[in-house]
Amino acid sequence: MTRTNENIEILLANPRGFCAGVDRAIIIVEQALEKFGAPIYVRHEVVHNKYVVDELKKKGAVFIDDLEDVPSGNTVIFSAHGVSKEVRIEAESRGLRVFDATCPLVTKVHIEVGKMRAEGKEVIMIGHKGHPEVEGTMGQSKEGMYLVETPDDVSTLTVTNPGNLAYVTQTTLSIDDAASIVEALKRRFPEIAPPKSDSICYATQNRQDAVKILANDSDLVIVVGSPNSSNSNRLREVASNQGIQSYMVDNASFLDPSWIVGKKKIGVTAGASAPEVLVKEVINKLKMLVAEKGSLAEVSELQGVIENVVFQLPKNLTSAK
Repeated sequence: MTRTNENIEILLANPRGFCAGVDRAIIIVEQALEKFGAPIYVRHEVVHNKYVVDELKKKGAVFIDDLEDVPSGNTVIFSAHGVSKEVRIEAESRGLRVFDATCPLVTKVHIEVGKMRAEGKEVIMIGHKGHPEVEGTMGQSKEGMYLVETPDDVSTLTVTNPGNLAYVTQTTLSIDDAASIVEALKRRFPEIAPPKSDSICYATQNRQDAVKILANDSDLVIVVGSPNSSNSNRLREVASNQGIQSYMVDNASFLDPSWIVGKKKIGVTAGASAPEVLVKEVINKLKMLVAEKGSLAEVSELQGVIENVVFQLPKNLTSAK
């Protein structure tokens, strides 16, 4: 094929892909399998990525939705999204060996909710209904919890004591969307108390900031992530809100050749639960598609925040024999 003189740029966002909480969750499952052998039961997907889940299944992890699916005397791992107090009590009452892969930043939100409720405050959670993290956080108290997803939800919310409220957020929300809901809460409930520290995690913030920079220099943005990954969906939305054509793909096979027609700069990033191997496959597929159109693809990485966060593994796992 005759090549044109026009090259296409593929720009990689930084940071992208795995965060410390995801790294920790995967290592917990892998170490439990090494120490105790298969099967190891995991409540919900340990992280929201099909590739990661499938790889762990091959090693002997069994993913379940309810603890009743775990045979007595077996081991269960709680996913990175966290669980309600009720689930913890059930696991203890059944004598299951538990390793907790809840992201420490989600645990921090759980602790914050506990303190707020101990002070008598009702707590409004900003998040997506049905998401495992939201269910776990809402389950930190049997009462006094409310969920809002949009500013419109705030306008119709009925609480017991408007003068004694606090709020927290799901850690993987769109920063901009969360800010608009917080503004709505403050207008409706001027005395509402914020969390002591921002509930949206550092990895979410860093990846969304990186996508804004990426979108400013791209005319197409591809986000690598699974459909049920909240943080991956938010990355695509952030790019789209910048006025840039954007798509989310689970892997390279989902790329549509028509997307790159007429594009000069293609931005690529990955959600916090998407492994780098999938990013490399997407880049290779893009190079192939570009070559088929008679052009060359040049790949470069944008500068960004360097993340050096590491979370410790559960002590009961590291000391287990």
